[in-house]
Amino acid sequence: MKEYKKEFIRFLIENNALKFGEFTLKSGRISPYFLNTGMLHDGQSLSKLGKFYAEAIVDNIKDKIDVLFGPAYKGIPLAVAAVSALYQVFDLNIDYAFNRKEAKDHGDKGVIVGRKLQKSDNLVLVDDVITAGTAIRESLEVLNKQGEPKIKAVVVSVDRMEKGKGEQSAIQELSESTGIHFYPIVNIKEVIEFLRDNEINGKKIISDEMLNKMLEYRKTYGV
Repeated sequence: MKEYKKEFIRFLIENNALKFGEFTLKSGRISPYFLNTGMLHDGQSLSKLGKFYAEAIVDNIKDKIDVLFGPAYKGIPLAVAAVSALYQVFDLNIDYAFNRKEAKDHGDKGVIVGRKLQKSDNLVLVDDVITAGTAIRESLEVLNKQGEPKIKAVVVSVDRMEKGKGEQSAIQELSESTGIHFYPIVNIKEVIEFLRDNEINGKKIISDEMLNKMLEYRKTYGV
């Protein structure tokens, strides 16, 4: 596992963005873990989060990128933090854009804020976690109507690697139906590997019982 991935998992745990216990998901599944990037809401943590997104983008996407798109609402700070990190860390000056939930009919009218999108733009969409893929499909519809940029990839924080409607994960289903590549900073298998093999402050991160619950959950719902 690459070093930035290990650092990212540690960062999520230390900032209470990755929690362990019993959580009811939208799907009704009872999960032993839950990810909430909304916990990363101060300047330091958001700056670090942007750096991890930037590293995943540089690590996985070799094509030229013109703009990062963050879908409202959680994707907005992610896009801003990531373009800032791309410039500060990698000397890549890339634009950002995000959508409004409702079109504005005065001032800077329209749905898109930031770069005005066009067909020649190479765009990467950034978001936090994909569960069923509904939000991503909505974003793709918005982008189709707003300049039709070329969508090169989608980058998310964690791939839960869970079955969607069938035997594939939501990410696999989306990638297959859209032809778009999806890149997580880490996936749940990497998270489990880190939890099993590492300690924080000389202590186990989670109990063996909780680790076994995660493995059992993977057996039931994982791909």
